[in-house]
Amino acid sequence: MAGAVSYQAGLAAEAQVAAHYQRSGRGIAARRWRGSGGEIDLIARDGAGLIFIEVKKSASHARAAERLSRRQMDRIYASASEFLVGEPLGLNTAIRFDVALVDAVGRIEIVENAFGLD
Repeated sequence: MAGAVSYQAGLAAEAQVAAHYQRSGRGIAARRWRGSGGEIDLIARDGAGLIFIEVKKSASHARAAERLSRRQMDRIYASASEFLVGEPLGLNTAIRFDVALVDAVGRIEIVENAFGLD
């Protein structure tokens, strides 16, 4: 039961974050896209570029941020590379990796370039 509640809370957080990006003029290219490396929660279009978004929900933004591991970032990188193969510019596509932190009351904090790439 707790797992199902957590799963539904994660889906709701992803929907909130998708709406946030859409309000800022960025279309959602994919939700829960799965590559061989793992799943990417959201992929948004930013002009000709892409934003790969990991959504983390917890009681606070700080606790949510703690839930992102180096191993998970590596899996997201691998899946992003797979996704880029289907893009017109391929691996030359401008990209960034954001983390969207959602707290218990639904406040969203976006950490742009969260994986340290510029």
